[in-house]
Amino acid sequence: QVQLVESGGGLVQPGGSLRLSCAASGSIFSSYVMAWYRQAPGKQRELIATVTSGGSTNYADSVKGRFTISRDNAKNTVCLRMNSLKPDDTAVYYCNARRGLKDYWGQGTQVTVSS
Repeated sequence: QVQLVESGGGLVQPGGSLRLSCAASGSIFSSYVMAWYRQAPGKQRELIATVTSGGSTNYADSVKGRFTISRDNAKNTVCLRMNSLKPDDTAVYYCNARRGLKDYWGQGTQVTVSS
């Protein structure tokens, strides 16, 4: 069992930056693939960034070059650094942990990009 708690969301102006954090507890964090998803109102949940247990990363085209995912296995945390934020980035952001058939979600944190 893995428990995930996101933090760091909020209101930011276009062009600004935010850093989201996800604290994990429970099982062996380092063995999970960690990811960030987001869901905007009226839209499906979208996978935006992943980081494997070995540190390999992958990004959706919509955030590539602006967002950076990272993990610290010693601290059981995964972060998402978001730069050059746009109004289209407004969504609830969710942390996800996956290993085989095991799939865990955090409660989500709201990010609003608006002037």
